Amino acid sequence: MGHGISSEAVLERIRRWVEIESPTDDTDGVNRMADEAASQLTSAGAAIERLPGRDGLGDLLIGRIPGELEGPGILVLGHLDTVHPVGTISEQLPWRRDGDRVYGPGIYDMKGGNALAVHALAVLADAQRRPRLPVTVMFVPDEEIGSPTSRPVIETEAVAHKYVLVPEPSGEGGKFTTARYGIARYLVRTRGRPAHAGANHQLGRSAIREMAHQILAIESMTDYGRGITLNVGNIRGGTHENVVPISCEAKILALVPDQAAETEVRERLLALKSVDPDVALEVVPGLFRPPFEMSAEITRLYEHARGLAQEIGFDPKHRAAGGGSDGNFTGALGVTTLDGIGVVGDGHHTFEEHILASKLEERARLWLRLLETLE
Repeated sequence: MGHGISSEAVLERIRRWVEIESPTDDTDGVNRMADEAASQLTSAGAAIERLPGRDGLGDLLIGRIPGELEGPGILVLGHLDTVHPVGTISEQLPWRRDGDRVYGPGIYDMKGGNALAVHALAVLADAQRRPRLPVTVMFVPDEEIGSPTSRPVIETEAVAHKYVLVPEPSGEGGKFTTARYGIARYLVRTRGRPAHAGANHQLGRSAIREMAHQILAIESMTDYGRGITLNVGNIRGGTHENVVPISCEAKILALVPDQAAETEVRERLLALKSVDPDVALEVVPGLFRPPFEMSAEITRLYEHARGLAQEIGFDPKHRAAGGGSDGNFTGALGVTTLDGIGVVGDGHHTFEEHILASKLEERARLWLRLLETLE
């Protein structure tokens, strides 16, 4: 079983992923990443489908590998895009190894995990074997911005499969993800009345002043005890310091543990009223990743994976994760989803992003055993 599954072999494959920079908004970069992924999947015996990008985003890649058995199989679900802008690998975050840590843009989230899954399929193909169940590998171009073009394709594919395995990074030192919080985005706009800030200040109605009131009201909805957080992460408004600002807008990210909390937060945000009645206030719901909870089926899948891991020599615990992934969509549909079974490391979305090389072989072996044993 150990053929070609050393940490060094896996790391060499990961390097080919990481050295192609693919921020979501760089269509060419994402498509070059899709080219490389398609080449690796083809070598692993996959038939390739490629859906052209929409709305200025990159292509969506699907690879299909037949199983020993027919029928609904396994969907391996990952994303090609990263948050790091082009140039990060040559400046702030070069590919480098420092002891057990290997650094690079997107190596942890989630190019390392994608390469792990492909590597396991390649090991099977090298041995002229098939996975037990048919496998569909889907790599999407836009997960980091909420998967706006990919979600319908993800959901259509997911319901045709028995299992979804998501090679997003393991959290908290190697835990699998068996539930995820929901993530909702909102846009808040205020519109006031301009005036000369010196001559006629009293005639103006400040959109920024009103937004300041609203920011305090929105952030006060955070309730750590219930796992609800609201973050005003982006704000812009006004034109010139000598003009009472006519407009302002802010972007909100709300994290909710379950559907009831999501409904409550949405109702509270949509019920916000202006403190100054002369300033108009608008709250616009945006993209939403629904939460998924640990079902009996997910529990069984986790226990199966944990048993395989224990045979290999490690014991992964599990968690409900605060961050979102495309597993939110599949889990919320009731498709049995095991998330966070990628690389072990830390620092995603920072210049300290890294994986632990010593954990690669055991994780690759687990992927191989999952492909061999899931019925």
